[in-house]
Amino acid sequence: MAFPMNRHAIFTIVLVAISLPLAPAVPCQTQSNLPQLPNPGSTSITRQQQQQIGFQAAAEVYKQMPLLPDSSPETQYVRQLGQRLVAVIPAEYSWPFQFHVVAQKEINAFALPGGEMFVNLGTITAATNEAQLAGVMAHEMAHVYMQHSAKQMQKAQLTQGLAGLAGVLLGNKGGMLGSLGQTGIQVGAGMVMLKYSRSDEAQADEVGTIILYRAGYNPQALADFFKQLQAQGGTGPQFLSDHPNPGNREAAIQKEIQRWPPVTYRTDSAAFTAARQQATSAKVYTADEIAKGAKTGQWSALNKRNGAVLKPPPGLAASATTESKSGAVAWNAVAPSSNFVLADLGLVRMVHPENWVVIAPQQQGQSITIAPRAGVVGSGIGYGVVVNGVSPRGKTASIDQVTDDIVRSLQSGGGDLQPVGAAAEIKVAGVRGRSVNMQSTSPFPNAKGQSQKERDWLVTVPRSDGAVIFLVFVAPESDYGRLSPSFQRMLRSVQF
Repeated sequence: MAFPMNRHAIFTIVLVAISLPLAPAVPCQTQSNLPQLPNPGSTSITRQQQQQIGFQAAAEVYKQMPLLPDSSPETQYVRQLGQRLVAVIPAEYSWPFQFHVVAQKEINAFALPGGEMFVNLGTITAATNEAQLAGVMAHEMAHVYMQHSAKQMQKAQLTQGLAGLAGVLLGNKGGMLGSLGQTGIQVGAGMVMLKYSRSDEAQADEVGTIILYRAGYNPQALADFFKQLQAQGGTGPQFLSDHPNPGNREAAIQKEIQRWPPVTYRTDSAAFTAARQQATSAKVYTADEIAKGAKTGQWSALNKRNGAVLKPPPGLAASATTESKSGAVAWNAVAPSSNFVLADLGLVRMVHPENWVVIAPQQQGQSITIAPRAGVVGSGIGYGVVVNGVSPRGKTASIDQVTDDIVRSLQSGGGDLQPVGAAAEIKVAGVRGRSVNMQSTSPFPNAKGQSQKERDWLVTVPRSDGAVIFLVFVAPESDYGRLSPSFQRMLRSVQF
């Protein structure tokens, strides 16, 4: 069997990320006479994890909303405009932005962690000129640039602390990074909501105006667009509710830009006029229609039929959907590097071979996986380690009882997984846990193309709050001996 990366929904611990103090906002080193983009700081959520979270959320959008294909004139125009804005962001702080257009009547736009951005047709038609549309997009880019979703997740984790662990019961859905909702993203019923604070909105206004200015647009256009929507009252309630006024929005933007050097601004373009006209005549759907269609799978089918297919952004590392053929794997394709790097997975920190990738969970309840790309097959792995946790149902359970429950639950997931011998005591990070050797059939045949056994080494470690962290190290029997030193090193490095 391929040890499942996504079959641990019953193990429901939410691991809280340990954060470091954010770096102070300091200017990027560029031309001193221009307004500078701030240093966005850092978060405990890695760039790769943010990209994977954003891409997974974008995949849900493609299932629950009608999208225009990449070849449509509106999408082509929005992408060209987006790339003009991206070009002014310092490379070291930029993201692989991807631009999409939603066939929705209402005015809205949103950008997901990692750079997936969606603009409604209603937003294109509502903009008076190109500068206003660019302002909306620059504001959304600023949320990604400042990593607001990741920072919101980090703040929530700090607030909940260990108390959040105790409240999660066996049988609920959890996981080490939790659901998209824990990152401030909710995708469902044909709508996407990102939870931003008023301070986030004020910062997105500030950073967005800098992006706008450096791209050659009058930053006043951003304030004008918000003011225009406010005056229209009920015309754009969803956009305004998603982008709450942090207070004196227009005045704050005007105060920020008044000392900037004067330049000749780009206000409009023939391309915008053509795209706006095209958007005006395009088929659009209301929010209610989209919500109803999402329930029946209408949009997923329509998008496939129209050629609106989500493509991974360039450079996105292996994700939880990565697949490899289950033929024989050469040792050099899975062999661990002698160089190890530290991964902060939340309350668990551990080192891993630098040539193995950390694969974030695709949805709530799934495990984090660390594996060589060639060791991933379908929704499981044949080489690597999976990490997750469990909190017993409102009762005090011994580590032996919880370990037995985990073994039985793993067996219930299908396949021929069987324990080999009894559980033994093991010490991890100074804590006494349990070690269980298990065996199943590997998804990878041996060099002769014949089926071979897989060893699955389960290690469980209790926490003082009753939660239990568990790791499963996976490899075919034929290669386990060669991987054992790396597995042992990873386990010795574990910190809670």
